[in-house]
Formats: sequence, structure tokens, C-alpha cells
Amino acid sequence: MNISPFIQGLPKAELHLHIEGSFEPDLMFEIARRNGISLPYDTVEALRAAYDFSNLQDFLDIYYQGMQVLVTREDFRDLTAAYLDRVAAQNVRHVEIFFDPQGHTSRGIEFATVIDGIRDALEQGEREHGISFRLIMCFLRHLDEADAFDTLEAALPFRDHIAAVGLDSSETGHPPSKFARVFAKARELGFPAVAHAGEEGPPEYVVEALDQLQVRRIDHGNRALEDPALTARLAALGMPLTVCPLSNLKLCVVDDLENHPLPAMLDAGLVVTLNSDDPAFFGGYINENYQAMSDHAGVDDAALAEIARQSFRASFLDAPRRDALIAEVDAWARKCGVGQ
Repeated sequence: MNISPFIQGLPKAELHLHIEGSFEPDLMFEIARRNGISLPYDTVEALRAAYDFSNLQDFLDIYYQGMQVLVTREDFRDLTAAYLDRVAAQNVRHVEIFFDPQGHTSRGIEFATVIDGIRDALEQGEREHGISFRLIMCFLRHLDEADAFDTLEAALPFRDHIAAVGLDSSETGHPPSKFARVFAKARELGFPAVAHAGEEGPPEYVVEALDQLQVRRIDHGNRALEDPALTARLAALGMPLTVCPLSNLKLCVVDDLENHPLPAMLDAGLVVTLNSDDPAFFGGYINENYQAMSDHAGVDDAALAEIARQSFRASFLDAPRRDALIAEVDAWARKCGVGQ
């Protein structure tokens, strides 16, 4: 995919990125060899060919399989550093990264190993690339409430390093209400919340995320458009949606990028951001998602610039950094004659 000069230079934040979903096949093989772990694929090419699936659950099966090779602090650092190197080249200026501790602690990996390795790379990325960051701990919704409570307890020694809690994994059959008590406890402890809702799950899951989890952002949210009252409510609240077009296509949430709901979201006055979700699996990082909406959904550069501004407004950044980054977007748009 050819990336336009405007999109390439546009400062942007990524708010919906699963760090385990940035695991490129060549790095997975390298770390597997380092740790003496066998993969059920003979070559990098065979593994890459396996990144072919038609729904969320098929994707999650290979996603969790890849997690198995992550064992040491160095592994988590290398995974995160590889992602940051890629998005630095795409002029990403701020990231808010999801991580799934339950996918690792269930294998006997210490919580500290996971978070310390990720933070090693994030701090290095801030020094070397100027990318600011926040870290969001997600609960796996296919596991039970008790497991989520245990994970919240395990996170407490690291609370100063965790900006928010989230909810991800298999949506169908696992409504946000299943974790209402966990999120209430997290709020008591001072953690704001985000949650995946309305990707494969119905609009009612978005309502539950709003009312029962009291989220600050909805991750995905596509199916909210099926409910006009909910759509109007989201617009009135200014509730950000972290939209992931290439993920939606790969997981058959949409059948064609030309039919993606982003233009309808913008027409409805919704606050939207563009993100890559699990880029190693879905065929593109953040710039490819911006370009896809330009090429296939008719979203023009002025709208893309406003989406980039919203990515900073919707972040957990402090006001001075947020405003400085929005000013970078404004300066780039002026330089390119966009929105004038």
C-alpha cells in the first residue's frame, strides 16, 4: 500500500494496539529459537500463511499460540521495541498500549516480567523516538470474574505504571456486565476504564460498557450505529471510539472497506480515532489504516487531520503534552494546505 505524503507526515496517536498483536512472524521465530520453544510451523513463511482467518476466534487461537514464546523480560522488551521502531517511522507521537497479563501469568510468567519488559522498551522509545506512552492492562473476557479480580490484585504493586484498565478477547457471549464488579473495584483504586464493545457483540454491549463499566473510551463500537438512540448518545457524550478498519476487514466485521462505517460515524458527529489493533495479523500499521480510509471510504485529508487531533484529545495524556501534539497536527495541515 502506498502511503500519501500527508498521512506519512501527519502526527498521530495510537490508542488501540495490543502489543501481543504486533508480533511479526520473523521475531516470533527468533524469540522461539532463543527460548528453545518449538512452533508448529517449519518456516517464517509458513507461519505468515497461517495468519489467515475469517473470524475473531480463529484469530485469537493463533494469537494466544504466539504468546507462548514470550518468557523473559528481554522477550517483552524486544516485542515492544520492534513495534515502536515501526510506528516511529510512521510519525506516531504517542501510544497507549494494551497488554494481557492473564495470557502470561497463566503460563507461570511473573507479572513483573511482563510489565517491566514492556516498560523498558517504552522508556527507550520515549528517549530515542520521542514517543510518549501510557500502558493499559486488559482483562480477558473469556476468563471468569475471579481471575480478573486476581489480576487486578497482582497489578497493585505496579499501579503507578498502569494508566487504565480495559476489556478484550472473545466478545460474543461475554458481555461487559460480566465484569461490572471488577471495574467498580478498579475505579475505587483510581483506574479509569476502556472496553472493547460492539465489534462482534451487539449494541447492548456498548450500552453496558457505558453504564456498568463507566468507560472513558469504546474500543471498536461499530455496531453502535445499529441503534440510532445509542449513536446519538455517544455523540452527545463525545465518547471516543477507537476504530480499526483493517482489523474489521480481516475479521469480517465488514465485507469491504468501501462499506466501512467510518464515514457514517463522522456524519453522525461521533468522535473517532484510527488504529491498527493487531497489525502483525491484520496487514497494516496505523498509516495503512489511515490510507485505507482515504483510498476506499473517501475520507479526505481534512477529516484525517481531525481524526489525528481526536486521537490526542481522546488519550490519557496530560494537557500540556496533548495540546502540543495537537499543535503539531495543525502545523502539518497548514504546511500541506489542508483545511484552509
